[in-house]
Amino acid sequence: MRYDALAFDTGGTVLDWHGSLVGELARVPAWQGVSFDRHAFANAWRRGTMRGIVGQAQPTFNMDDMHLQSLDETVKAFGLPALDPPSRHDLWRAWHRLRAWPDFAPALALLRARVPVVSFTMLPTALVIDVSRRNGIIWDAIVSCEMIGIYKPHREAYVTAARWMNLAPERILMVACHNFDLNAAHAVGLRTAFVARPDEWGPAGPPDPHPNMAYDHVAADFDDLCHQVLSKD
Repeated sequence: MRYDALAFDTGGTVLDWHGSLVGELARVPAWQGVSFDRHAFANAWRRGTMRGIVGQAQPTFNMDDMHLQSLDETVKAFGLPALDPPSRHDLWRAWHRLRAWPDFAPALALLRARVPVVSFTMLPTALVIDVSRRNGIIWDAIVSCEMIGIYKPHREAYVTAARWMNLAPERILMVACHNFDLNAAHAVGLRTAFVARPDEWGPAGPPDPHPNMAYDHVAADFDDLCHQVLSKD
C-alpha cells in the first residue's frame, strides 16, 4: 500500500535523547569529579517528564516545563549538588540540543522525495524546530500535541493530526519505536510501523523493545523501513 503521509514520533524514535543527555551531564561544571550513574540519571529525568505529560488534556504547561520540573526532582533524588541558575538553565536546554539517530536523516530524505513527512510528537514545537535545524532534518510539517492541546495516547490527538493533514487515517503511516504510541494510532485507523531503537534508554535497554501487536511494518532500523515503504510504491 502506498501512503499519503508518514508521521514520525520524534522524542525517542528520531532523537537519541539518552546518549545526548549523558554527554551533557558529563560536562556540568558543578558535577565534575562527582561519582553518579549518569545513564540512570538521564533515564530518571526522562521518566519523570513522561509521567507528567503523557495523556494530558488542555494542560497549562508543555513538555519543556516538565523537563525542568523533572530535572529538579532528579537532582534531589540523586543527592547531587544544586546547580546555579545558569547551569540549571543550560542543562535544561540540553533537550533542544539533542542529536538525531545517524540513520534517520538519510532515510528521511529518501522518503520525503516520495511522500510528505511530518513530525507528530509530544515535544514542544520550539524544541522540534531547534533539534531539526541542528540535525539537518527537513519536515513538511510539525504537529505537536502542544498545538492540539491533547497529548498522546488520547484518541483525539491522532484524529486531529489526521484532520490537519486532510487525510483519512488509513492513508497515514505512523512510525514509532513505542508500542503505546502505535497501538493508539492503530485504534483510530492509522497504519503503523515499529522501528527498533535498542539503544534508546542506554545500557538498560528500552522498556518495550519488541512489537506487542501485528503492525504493518516492523523494521530493524530506518534503512530497513525505507526499503519496506519505498518497495511498495
